[in-house]
Amino acid sequence: MDSVSIFMIYSALFGLVANIGFAQTVHIVGDNMGWRIPTSTSVSYSNWASGKTFMVGDILVFNFMTNEHDVVQVPKASYDACSEDNAIGNIITTGPANITLDNAGERYYICSIGGHCGAGQKLSITVVSSSTGGPSPPVTTPPPATPTTPQPDACAPTPEAESPRARGAPPPTGQSGRIPPPPPNSASVSLTSSFLLVIAFAGLAFIF
Repeated sequence: MDSVSIFMIYSALFGLVANIGFAQTVHIVGDNMGWRIPTSTSVSYSNWASGKTFMVGDILVFNFMTNEHDVVQVPKASYDACSEDNAIGNIITTGPANITLDNAGERYYICSIGGHCGAGQKLSITVVSSSTGGPSPPVTTPPPATPTTPQPDACAPTPEAESPRARGAPPPTGQSGRIPPPPPNSASVSLTSSFLLVIAFAGLAFIF
């Protein structure tokens, strides 16, 4: 097989995958009933839309006879009032009409001829961006870990059981924090007293 044939096969496969990835759904509004005044509430357009998924890129097909009906997109207030006031885009008067859903959100369509909308010729749908779209699940935060207090070793000595010498504490000091000096020798006290007496008597003899 030459390189040209291989290239053509890969090109065909690529095109097939691309078409599958961007496939659109065509919704025939009202199915066999088409776009006209419903004959009863059981075949209303709200029942037709119920259970269907409308995605961005899908196409709505409104089948109706030209000059007998029309279709126009309106905001919700005009939809509820069956009025073409504040119409979104032009009124389509030629049937059948194909409308591509180009963005997500609520869409409202009515027939603006006579009392057709009031008789039930109106359609409300919700367009989603993807088939898996929807609110994200709530993020849960795990509770904070409870701190644990370490237990003392049963074999370790308690501070009360240790003596100051066992803990290597310094010997007791005075109130000022200094180690008190040793008491003077009694012989040194006696010599100092005798020397002071001699000095005193010498001073008195010098005066008199």
